[in-house]
Amino acid sequence: MLPPIDELRALVTARLRAFDRREVPPADGIRRAAVTVCVLEDERRDPYTIVIRRAPHGRNPGQWALPGGRLDDGETPVEAALRELQEETSVGGVTVAGLLDDFVTDSGFVITPMVAFGGSQRPVADPREVASVHDVPLEWLLAPGVPRWRGELLQLPLGPSIVIHAPTGAILWQFAEVALRGREQRVFDVAQPHWTRT
Repeated sequence: MLPPIDELRALVTARLRAFDRREVPPADGIRRAAVTVCVLEDERRDPYTIVIRRAPHGRNPGQWALPGGRLDDGETPVEAALRELQEETSVGGVTVAGLLDDFVTDSGFVITPMVAFGGSQRPVADPREVASVHDVPLEWLLAPGVPRWRGELLQLPLGPSIVIHAPTGAILWQFAEVALRGREQRVFDVAQPHWTRT
């Protein structure tokens, strides 16, 4: 059982502040991206995060993802994550709680995951980039059977029609373990299915 949202925000922020995150140092040729695990609250003040289904065109068409994208020239990962969150879901004015480990994808991107709290605002998908936005109650991330493993592949079953794989699944798993459960969990070696390697 999760604490009330105000206590949860303070707890997650403290845990992320104490977390010794792994950062991939800057280097020539590295392509960088940032995503947001955005915690919102429903009308009962129950916390949930959002996942998006990518539009059927562009990079990673139809895949489950966290709001995010490439860093523009001169942007920090936090600035990029905030910009992409606003552009893709209209969610803005969030409070940054901290960062998780950088995740290096098989396609050569370094993804920096940011965790943020956004209150009771409702996300709206930008149809140019996002087919749909889906609420995922935080309790679902802590449910028995989440994650599950199919051979070497991690799966997060997060609803009747949502099964999320790495890298997004790995990031959400680390969020659940580090930020919600207060455990040490690294995900740098979680394998990606071949269809996510674009």
